[in-house]
Amino acid sequence: MKLLVSACLLGIPCRYDGASKSCPEMEALLKQHTCIPVCPEQLGGLSTPRLPAERRGEGVFTREGGDVTAQFRRGAEVTLELARQYGCEAAVLKERSPSCGRGIIHDGTFSSGLTAGDGVTAELLEANGIPVYGESRVGELLSHVK
Repeated sequence: MKLLVSACLLGIPCRYDGASKSCPEMEALLKQHTCIPVCPEQLGGLSTPRLPAERRGEGVFTREGGDVTAQFRRGAEVTLELARQYGCEAAVLKERSPSCGRGIIHDGTFSSGLTAGDGVTAELLEANGIPVYGESRVGELLSHVK
């Protein structure tokens, strides 16, 4: 199976803070599936490192109040295009992220609070029939797909 995967989960230092967020479960995923690494925020034109951003409603804003919604939307569109080009059947994305989070994301107050919702990219992928799994659900994905 071909999967889109948040590049930061594969050890690529592309997070807002210039770090990665390696996930031990990714090793098994890499052994069994073709993984296409993506960073929607970089694909949308944002640099690394970059100011932290959180989603509020339909917009995405930095802590300092900058509106980065257009970059997040562009990154989501490019990510969807890549998923289609490579024939990806699902995505494993970084949880809680304003672009990649699925089900629960940071609440937009920059206080570490969480709220129900999806990141911009996760929302677009799901709307286009590409299931999105957070890194804590890799085991579930592996048990359902061989």
